[in-house]
Amino acid sequence: MLKIGVIGYGYWGPNIVRNFNSIPGASVVSVCDLEQNALSQVKNNYPGINITNDCNDIIKSKEIDAVAIITPVSTHYALAKNALRNGKHVFIEKPFVANSAQAMELIELAEIKNLTIMVDHTFLFSGAVKKIKQLIEEDVLGDLYYFDSIRINLGLFQKDVNVIWDLAPHDLSIMHHLIGKEPIAVAATGISHFNDDIENVAYITVYFSGNLIAHFNVSWISPVKIRTTLIGGHKKMIVWNDLVSDEKIRVYDRGVENGHSITREKLNTLRTSYRIGDMWSPKVKDVEALKCEAEYFVECVETGKRPINDGVAGLRVVRMLESSMKSLKMGGEVVYM
Repeated sequence: MLKIGVIGYGYWGPNIVRNFNSIPGASVVSVCDLEQNALSQVKNNYPGINITNDCNDIIKSKEIDAVAIITPVSTHYALAKNALRNGKHVFIEKPFVANSAQAMELIELAEIKNLTIMVDHTFLFSGAVKKIKQLIEEDVLGDLYYFDSIRINLGLFQKDVNVIWDLAPHDLSIMHHLIGKEPIAVAATGISHFNDDIENVAYITVYFSGNLIAHFNVSWISPVKIRTTLIGGHKKMIVWNDLVSDEKIRVYDRGVENGHSITREKLNTLRTSYRIGDMWSPKVKDVEALKCEAEYFVECVETGKRPINDGVAGLRVVRMLESSMKSLKMGGEVVYM
């Protein structure tokens, strides 16, 4: 039985405790939070779980095997480093840490200690992402042309990070998991509409070798909530709407007929070059992604398997975030990675 301590019981912490406490092979034995109201909620919902306002009670406990860190990103590095030094496996909320130097240090420490780091890239374990990954691997889409993502809503405003660091890690991790290629450059623009200098709207473009490009729109001030991703290939195209209960994924047999092999000159001479075919919606497993991820964490700890969302995956996202911020501060100039 993997005994887990959870540090942070704010917005996401209750979901972490609920899922880890409900799966075979794991048990949440202690929760830490600085707010007494949060600890009271833990005690009301889980009378058998120990509560504390001192994270060292969890990190230094000999009864605890793994620590879940669900706190602001500015605290991730110190908490994770201390946990690893005390022989604890680490499950850590996205984004991994505040910069790539911190990420590399934690990865090295985990390797030395033979411990697991898993970054909470929850969407990788959703039924939709798993199905899209399957379609790409089966070459249903063909050569990929673009990855276009919109993640916008009204709030939740963060005090310590901007909208890029808050929302983009979801889609950057999904993008890399699905595409499997390393980006060569990033460009980003964004703006703050208030007096806090924290950008609340941003646009990120990620460049790859060849003809592949990715684009992300993230916002805290949209009047509507949208969670939509479009992936275009030369054979098929996908629209993934994560907010609908049915037909989350639609596969369209549409595009430019043989466009991947037509020269620009020849394409310009064609009057009819578009392919309009059928649309179909594959079945997507209705699973709670976080529960699947929690089970996977336990499996990786027990078997020594390297997670797909390990520290290296977290580092990759942090590097893209850093490059995005550098570009943003330079007025949208392309930053090569």
